[in-house]
Amino acid sequence: MGDFTQPKPQKEHEWLQQLVGEWKWEGDAAEPEKENQKHHGTEIVRSIGGLWIVAEGRGQAPDGAASESVMTLGYNPEKSAFVGTFVASMMTEMWVYQGWLDSSKNELVLDTEGPSFEDMTRRARYKDVIRIVDKDNRIMTSSYQGEGGSWYQFMSLHYRRK
Repeated sequence: MGDFTQPKPQKEHEWLQQLVGEWKWEGDAAEPEKENQKHHGTEIVRSIGGLWIVAEGRGQAPDGAASESVMTLGYNPEKSAFVGTFVASMMTEMWVYQGWLDSSKNELVLDTEGPSFEDMTRRARYKDVIRIVDKDNRIMTSSYQGEGGSWYQFMSLHYRRK
């Protein structure tokens, strides 16, 4: 067996570390042809070895029910891409992310695929974007690509550091 070398965090891993901490969030969710629904909660983000973050959320789903979620994010130098997953108590889908930083380095764009809002028997593309406003504020938006190719934002969450 060869020598194992512990990977060193790169600048992309360091970008993720700004998410570490305790957060409160408020959000708006919109389903097609329905009024926006407000929801809120908390999130604790911790680091795993400076290479990964795990974000554990608790709150209220748009329908008012209690919700829990776990997001993992890291950076894979071999793929030159951010990678991760998202699971939540209000769904059976495990969302698998692949993403990149935008040119400003303030937004992490995460692509994924899941059941279509328009036809649950089909798959659709989704995009979650984490935008850093400042060290104590960030915004995450979620959008899906409709059958016609247009993108539709269906959720926005504003996080404030506790």
